[in-house]
Amino acid sequence: MTPTLNPLIGIVGSAGAYGQWLARFFRTRMGLEVIGHDPADASSVDEAELVARADVLVFCAPIRHTAALIARYADIAGGTESGRLWLDVTSIKAAPIAAMLASRAEVVGLHPMTAPPKAPTLKGRVMVVSEARLETWRPWVASLLAALEAECVQASPEQHDRVMALVQAMVHATHLAQAGVLRNEAAHTGELAALMPFRSASFEMDAAIIARILSLNPAIYEDIQFGNPYAGDVLASLGRQIGRMAELVGEGSDAARAAFRQEFLADNHDAIGAAMLAESNYSYERIGYLLADLAGREALSVHLPQDRPGSLRALLHVFERHGVSLSSIHSSRTPDGEVHFRIGFDADVDGEALARAAGEIDSSGLGRVLP
Repeated sequence: MTPTLNPLIGIVGSAGAYGQWLARFFRTRMGLEVIGHDPADASSVDEAELVARADVLVFCAPIRHTAALIARYADIAGGTESGRLWLDVTSIKAAPIAAMLASRAEVVGLHPMTAPPKAPTLKGRVMVVSEARLETWRPWVASLLAALEAECVQASPEQHDRVMALVQAMVHATHLAQAGVLRNEAAHTGELAALMPFRSASFEMDAAIIARILSLNPAIYEDIQFGNPYAGDVLASLGRQIGRMAELVGEGSDAARAAFRQEFLADNHDAIGAAMLAESNYSYERIGYLLADLAGREALSVHLPQDRPGSLRALLHVFERHGVSLSSIHSSRTPDGEVHFRIGFDADVDGEALARAAGEIDSSGLGRVLP
């Protein structure tokens, strides 16, 4: 078949978090018709119909089931997938892409480096792209990537999985291990909430990552460890590093201190390099400033219902008219996708002037001050 500019999109796993997000994206951002199959959705189409009708088939299934699921769809298609495009959206690439390559479809693997966002696109996020077999669908895939607005990085399936063993498996394991230590030490120091008044910026960031991991779908984090063929070796290496550090600290001698300085500070400093250290340290400082802003008690949260040029400027003019100075302003999205601005003020802000400004924002219809 010849690729069309307006293909029918089929989503395998359409009731899952990413399946639902992608369905909204394809419909609202690309104006495409979407159908899907999911055992959790009785109203979804059956697998045979999905294979027969979809020009582009997107697999959004749990990691551990994706490869087998793709193989089943290839059997159902029986060669009719020739000339069509198959995509997968999973955190492991080698096995799903190998399964798709056993079909006759064109094949691209995608891995957005984020949970389904509250935003309508992946703007500001990274997405790994593995072009396994792409010819006639290349222009359409380019339009898809442009619409997603992600920062795309190309990688082979093997390179992707090796990198993810570090970027995902190691990072998740480190924080899950920290959560276990916190649990074990809670009898002496209190639970995490009791530790937060003593927080450093680093501890607050780590606590946020722990909370993020433990708040999302546990099956994803399990599969990232068990489904990546390189994760076991990386975790063993991580264990050796922690074990060596514990050995030196336990020894406590001057020689042990010298070894610690050399192995864990000097050697690692040289391995990472001055330029990358400077860039990443600056990123840390920016996050620290953001956390400090968000910790301020004097603040208003405002939703601007009219998302148009000039709305924010009009909002800031309200505070200017009432003689209220701003110390910070940050935006975020609610689960429903609304953009909220958190506006911070100095501790000595004039409370009456601030109240008048808030009243004008509400009464004018410019925005809605949130409780």
